[in-house]
Amino acid sequence: MKQTFSKEERLCSHLLISMLFSKGSTFYLRPFRVTWIRQTGHIPSPAQVLMSVPKYNFRKAVHRNLIRRRMKEAYRLNKLLFYEKLACTGQQITFCITYNAKEIVGYELIQAKIVLLLQRLIEENEKVTG
Repeated sequence: MKQTFSKEERLCSHLLISMLFSKGSTFYLRPFRVTWIRQTGHIPSPAQVLMSVPKYNFRKAVHRNLIRRRMKEAYRLNKLLFYEKLACTGQQITFCITYNAKEIVGYELIQAKIVLLLQRLIEENEKVTG
């Protein structure tokens, strides 16, 4: 599988986004908040993700875009194990990663937290399934 972050992997549907925030489960892993829901319908990839950096924490778009780029890169490089686990169970997940810290952290910390976040998401999904 290629290590890309294609259009099919991005959550763009307004209907899915509203369903995610109204019916989804949430957990925190500093500096991120993850809201997720298992999909029963057909989505084009094993997981669709929305990445958000709130404007009230970072007023300048330059800073929001920097954090969002770091989050996307960390996800892109570490999603393969997550996708393999979802493919084994035949499940699909839609989730949102929201950056909640007030300061900009380095890429190494973001990458480490994204790896932990994906592992926790697998565990949370197995709890619901189990």
